[in-house]
Amino acid sequence: MNCTPQHLRSVVEEVIHLAVETRHHIHQYPEIGHQEFATTQYIAGILADAGLEPRVRPARTGVVVDVGAGGPIVAFRADIDALPIQEKTGLPFESQNPGLMHACGHDVHSAIAVGIAVVLSKLEALDGTARFIFQPAEEQFPGGAQDLIDEGLLDGTDSIIAFHVDPALLAGKIGFRAGPITASSDQFHITVEGPGGHTARPHLTADTVYTAGRIITELPPLLDRLIDSRVPLVVVFGSIHGGTADNVIPSKIELRGTARTLGREVWKRMPKLVDQLVHEIASPTGATVTVRYATGIAPVINDEHTISEARFAVGQILGPHSVVATQPSMGAEDFSAYLEDIPGAMFRLGAASEGRDPVDLHSSRFDVDERAIETGVLAGAATLMGMLSCNWVGE
Repeated sequence: MNCTPQHLRSVVEEVIHLAVETRHHIHQYPEIGHQEFATTQYIAGILADAGLEPRVRPARTGVVVDVGAGGPIVAFRADIDALPIQEKTGLPFESQNPGLMHACGHDVHSAIAVGIAVVLSKLEALDGTARFIFQPAEEQFPGGAQDLIDEGLLDGTDSIIAFHVDPALLAGKIGFRAGPITASSDQFHITVEGPGGHTARPHLTADTVYTAGRIITELPPLLDRLIDSRVPLVVVFGSIHGGTADNVIPSKIELRGTARTLGREVWKRMPKLVDQLVHEIASPTGATVTVRYATGIAPVINDEHTISEARFAVGQILGPHSVVATQPSMGAEDFSAYLEDIPGAMFRLGAASEGRDPVDLHSSRFDVDERAIETGVLAGAATLMGMLSCNWVGE
């Protein structure tokens, strides 16, 4: 395999227009999780036109394609689903599907994966296989990754990598971090119940509003006192419902929220801890509480060896100025499901334009600097080639 930066750049130049066009089309016709039927067919068609043999899942959402043959097998994952957001970017390729938008960069991830796959197919025979996984339903809870794993799409794979666009990092940069890079994400639903009563005589009933207030204000700090303070933990209530009159103590109040942590051991302890503390907080009030805790997504913990390989490869193809350190996020990513079985890493792909105020992910005005697409194709191809025993020859 020709492992010179010049050769890789020349092939990427031939393909980059296809990657950009792919991004525009996917962005223009976004689809929600588990319903990415047209997106799947579009990606499969492009790959087939490039001479590859994509395999569409039986569910008709999601595509897998291999480039090369034999082992080792290294995978690149790209998510393909959109969000229920009405786009307000004004782009010439703005969403044509009302109420749906690619506001988290999945259109960019998919376009980059298509670009890398086509680039690698044009190179000399790889020393192994690059497997591209176009995954549905990343934005769903708990996410679509586990479905693909259960179907065996990861069988035989030795390692896996992925990008996620970063609106706070300039285009042309790749952010690296060994260890935790995104947090877990669990959901909880707490029901507080009592007989109800008159607000003039709370002593004759169980004051469910008071009990709910105690849970909201006391649960997060109590959790902070029971776990290692060096492990970030965020417990936030997002929904509180109960009561219809100002002079009636309601018989039922429902609380919903999320719990997120970067620590795997803390994540495992959370269901029991939350249940225990909620019952202890409510006990003196006489109210009855029920806790339903849904374990969702584990933290993404990047493999140190994979990070080292990627940093070297990206430095060779883009230059050392493009390799930067990054900080963890308390957002979640179901890419962590793949890391339960094999080593791998997620990298931050700079998507910001210099001189412009960044717009955060999941915003109706979110967009990327499209120079990030070429950066992603170059960096992703170089990393996969390096993981397949390519010894980079400097310029």
